[in-house]
Amino acid sequence: MQRRTKIVATLGPSTDDPKVLDAMIQAGVDVVRLNFSHGSAEEHKKRAEAVRNRARAHGRQVGVFVDLQGPKIRIDRFKEGKVELKEGERFILDAALDPDSGTVERVGIAYKALVDDVNRGDTLLLDDGAVVLWVEEVKGSEIDTRVVVGGTLSNNKGINRQGGGLSATAITDKDRADIKVAAEMQADYIAVSFPRHANDIHEARDLLRKAGGHGGIVAKIERAEAMNALEEIIEATDAVMIARGDLGVEIGDAELPAVQKRIIRVARSMDRVTITATQMMQSMIESPIPTRAEVFDVANAVIDGTDAVMLSAETATGKHVAKVIEAMDRICRGAETQRMDNAAERRSAMHFKAIDEAIAKAAMYTANHTGVKAIAALTESGATPLWMSRISSGIPIYALTRHVETRRKVTLYRGVYPVSFDVTTTDHAQVNREAIDELMRRGAVRDGDLVIITKGDLMGVHGGSNAMKIIRVGEHVVNVE
Repeated sequence: MQRRTKIVATLGPSTDDPKVLDAMIQAGVDVVRLNFSHGSAEEHKKRAEAVRNRARAHGRQVGVFVDLQGPKIRIDRFKEGKVELKEGERFILDAALDPDSGTVERVGIAYKALVDDVNRGDTLLLDDGAVVLWVEEVKGSEIDTRVVVGGTLSNNKGINRQGGGLSATAITDKDRADIKVAAEMQADYIAVSFPRHANDIHEARDLLRKAGGHGGIVAKIERAEAMNALEEIIEATDAVMIARGDLGVEIGDAELPAVQKRIIRVARSMDRVTITATQMMQSMIESPIPTRAEVFDVANAVIDGTDAVMLSAETATGKHVAKVIEAMDRICRGAETQRMDNAAERRSAMHFKAIDEAIAKAAMYTANHTGVKAIAALTESGATPLWMSRISSGIPIYALTRHVETRRKVTLYRGVYPVSFDVTTTDHAQVNREAIDELMRRGAVRDGDLVIITKGDLMGVHGGSNAMKIIRVGEHVVNVE
């Protein structure tokens, strides 16, 4: 049985060896992430090209996902690289300090507007909450704080305000330049960091289209404010990433599990893709096996219905790149044997916005109640298989398309598998035969199996799926339309 949940793996120094790339692809990676917070544009272009070349050599499609840096809400650097802060001590965040002059008494901040965003009584969390500061006073360029939770603080660590409320815009000048790079490399998705509302997503999409890019937009839910505008952000985007690091810091760890479940549930009900990210297999940066807690974390996200689970430092800088993908693959497969209970699918008053959406949902309802073994969705844009993948099913959905961009896009959709397929005839019976033959060639079906085919009467038209046909393999050689 094929794994339905997709695996996203971050590229980095640990993956630059072609042998490691081959091992990643063989282990089952579906999408690679390029983290634009690190490295140069040329490095990212080379990595994207290398992955696509190796994927072709293995007969696979692997999506490319660009993660924009977003606003640098960070401290600057220390003279000695790090300091040790002790509970109860005074510590100053100084917007006017030279970026490399930090000491145990004060450090500069890359995000200068922080002095306008905070007030006495606010709690600031540094390094994902490892260090906690209480704001005593704001004067001029200085934020005077007391250390509530001490520890080691090193260069360029992130800053969060508990409860959210920082005014930094989601898309920076660097992001605008990086969106052009993403368009040049034909990235399949770009992720917007720290969006606060739907306008951030609209702006990113507009910039990408003007740059000639056709990829989807991913909204990273990592601000408390984003939770207040969750549905409007999801409506504006193609996919959401549950970025549990910053989000957990802003809303609190105890709230995070329920919020994760809510985001997945709402996104699925609105026909959007979800990626669950951050520290999913963190111990495997060093260890060749995951902890039991990590196994449960990944499995729970799968059971909740996430489309993809993501690896960050585990693959970018970790010691066991292929092993961590293999472990995640194994956990996903195990979790997928459990039934996913999705309340959104039980809506009796569902209203379809388009004919192709109605065909997609009808196909899944039919497949789940007739013993169908596979679904062949002939698609131009990938919309029909996306809608299909929102319905819980163990039935594989094959996205048959001539467009490489569409094949790459669907690599992120749960339970959907890309197939290169070009329609060269207007004879619908012949198209049906060729589609079934392709599934047979892949070993997906055999004689006697039921298959559903969805397609449009007008081949090559986006959004044109208007027909569903149920065919028994073996009988497909008969000239039936």
